[in-house]
Amino acid sequence: MTPPQVPGARLRHGRVSLALSFFVQGAVFALLVTRIPAIQVRYGISDSLLPAFLAAVPVLAGVGSVGAEHLVKRISPSTVLRCVQPVVCLALLAVGAVSSLVQVAVALAAFGLTVGALDASMNMLGVSLQRAYGRSIMLGFHAAYSLGGIVGASLAWAGAHWQLSLMLLYGPAVAVFVPLVLVIGRWFVARGGRDEGGERDASNGDGDGDGDGRAVAGAPVAMRLLLPLCLVMAFTYIGDSTVSNWSAKYLQDVLGSSEQLATVPYNVYMVMTLLGRTVGDLGVRRFGAVPVVRTGTVVAAAGFAVVAAAPGAWVGMVGFTLLGLGLCVIVPQTFAAAGRYAVDLGGPGASDPTIARLNIFNYVGFLIGSPLVGALGDTWSYRGAMLVPMALVLVTLVYARSFGSSPARYGDDHERPRTADVGRGSNGL
Repeated sequence: MTPPQVPGARLRHGRVSLALSFFVQGAVFALLVTRIPAIQVRYGISDSLLPAFLAAVPVLAGVGSVGAEHLVKRISPSTVLRCVQPVVCLALLAVGAVSSLVQVAVALAAFGLTVGALDASMNMLGVSLQRAYGRSIMLGFHAAYSLGGIVGASLAWAGAHWQLSLMLLYGPAVAVFVPLVLVIGRWFVARGGRDEGGERDASNGDGDGDGDGRAVAGAPVAMRLLLPLCLVMAFTYIGDSTVSNWSAKYLQDVLGSSEQLATVPYNVYMVMTLLGRTVGDLGVRRFGAVPVVRTGTVVAAAGFAVVAAAPGAWVGMVGFTLLGLGLCVIVPQTFAAAGRYAVDLGGPGASDPTIARLNIFNYVGFLIGSPLVGALGDTWSYRGAMLVPMALVLVTLVYARSFGSSPARYGDDHERPRTADVGRGSNGL
């Protein structure tokens, strides 16, 4: 058994700076999506046109993620992240500052394109940092994103409560976020570097790089081999978008809650997501990725079942609580599994473009989830509609082996595996 690795100062700084990047992105995204009604009113976007605006952002984000796949063949993910995150923040500011429908459309398009590259590059760095650490830390980054989302939603609530204009809401936030991301970008771990302990950095933990920080990316994993994880990603985001888009309406219209109480489920969901991700890495280190993902899947499915069968609002909120605890572990582990699988098949250079390719299915799930539940609710019933994302999330159990073999564990009590620990079950798919 090898002694546990102690990350050097550079890796620790890289971990903190990346967590702050996740936090900022969570806050920025929440500030945008929670103020959609105000954006619609300010720019006179009609109800018929609003769905096109909302759909365009994830579509363009998918394009941005594809672009990131090609960019990392020439520059490091840390460089991509340093360049696009300030632009995402400024695009948010533009959404509140411009004066016409055409201009806000351009601002939202810029937001979508850059947020796709941002999401992809953040998760590339998270996966490679986890590989350098030799233990699960990926859930911690997504916990920072959840915390940022809670902070951003709280700021948006304060802006609505005090009737602040979008410019007054977004301006101070962006004035803080842009300098912050420019500063923390200095500590992102770049390819080819070493930390104080002489270890290679996160993006180059296995000798991947040309020695001066430029990326040497390999080919991504073939889509037919990556398909199980892509499906899991899409189905999980269908579940997540169901909660974010329909929890308030469901509680009020189906379970008969008050308008004020109907705002609680999503907040509870976000808090449970934060708590689950905060402790999730400990669970992966202790039990392995596969048991954690299986448990999260079962808990999430139980949450949808409780929501569908709830006799009243308070029981419904129990269901949304279970959903937060269950769904929160799946996406970070899907990225981690894809990174390990890519390293196993194509070497360290294959990880980054594979993560970018997988990230596209984040937006696929987001695009499908809300219209799917709405259509089923209108033509069938909203209770029945909740069973559809439940069934889709349960598909994760079929592909659970793709998240790693149970004996392969992270942490100080286990030897760091020298090869990727993604299950071979995906190879036959």
